[in-house]
Amino acid sequence: MKLSQFTFDLPLNLIAQHPAKQRDESRLMVVHRKTGIIENRTFRDIMEYFNDKDVFVVNNTKVFPARMYGRKEKTGAKIEVFLLRELNKPNRLWDVIVDPARKIRVGNKLYFGDTDDLVAEVIDNTTSRGRTIRFLFDGNDDEFRAILEKLGETPLPKYIKRKPDEEDKERYQTVYAKHEGAVAAPTAGLHFSKELIKRLEIQGIRFSEVTLHTGLGTFRPIEVEDLSKHKMDAEYYKIDDFACKIVNKARENGNRICSVGTTTMRAMESSFTAQKLLKPSEGWTNIFIHPPYDFNIADSLITNFHLPKTSLLIMTCAFAGYDLAMEAYKKAIKDKYRFFSYGDAMLVI
Repeated sequence: MKLSQFTFDLPLNLIAQHPAKQRDESRLMVVHRKTGIIENRTFRDIMEYFNDKDVFVVNNTKVFPARMYGRKEKTGAKIEVFLLRELNKPNRLWDVIVDPARKIRVGNKLYFGDTDDLVAEVIDNTTSRGRTIRFLFDGNDDEFRAILEKLGETPLPKYIKRKPDEEDKERYQTVYAKHEGAVAAPTAGLHFSKELIKRLEIQGIRFSEVTLHTGLGTFRPIEVEDLSKHKMDAEYYKIDDFACKIVNKARENGNRICSVGTTTMRAMESSFTAQKLLKPSEGWTNIFIHPPYDFNIADSLITNFHLPKTSLLIMTCAFAGYDLAMEAYKKAIKDKYRFFSYGDAMLVI
């Protein structure tokens, strides 16, 4: 399929700027693949579509305060530094994106905080806006993390046209987040409250946790018309033996397995056996799922409403079927669903 097939006109007023008042009060569109029926529900109604011993697979990655603002030495020019990943903990080396990039060269020093709490030196160029920097900090790792927490801010996507606040520290994070490393939230999981999870568990539904640290590559624009030529940025993932046992028991017993989010789906589709069972593994994945694709583990998917021409929309179309997914998006716009990270959810079953 071609990239141009995954476009639609989205009114800007449908881009959610704030989360729903309560996590599980967001709207839920339920898309039935077999019948083509599309329902309008509320997210907490998701309990009605799952039974005892069904499994929800979630991504337990944790977002860290990745966006920082520094000053360039001598000129004092304000520079945005977006932390992507830590390369070498003892040496405090990080891959980052800088803006404006034209002002930042190898050898420059950047100062962070009102009293220069932290200093970094640019040591390499990686891409047009990418740099490798070394933080010049002599304290221990806990002290360094505390400074990053103090100076960094919640990395809300740029389409949220406001500064992050205290509420975002909690709401741009799933209630089950554990392993720090993501620069963007696995947004399908934002709809789960602790109360809803408890009610689902009482109903007999099990939760299995995998980890995939969401990077900016998930959201990077696709610039080729032929989807087979697009290359995803690699993201770290880990699936342990305990998660596999929960999922595989459900598969063997014919219970439903629901992937909570596209990042969870990418992790599972990066690690399965010839018998279509989930297997333990750890590493980096750059899998790009586009139609046609035969999914191996999950038979249902929870996801938010995504931007046109993105890998997230394209994967949703691969799972739901192109025509049905695009019909659902047309209905979402007509019915004024909220889009993107703080928006509403879709359940494809």
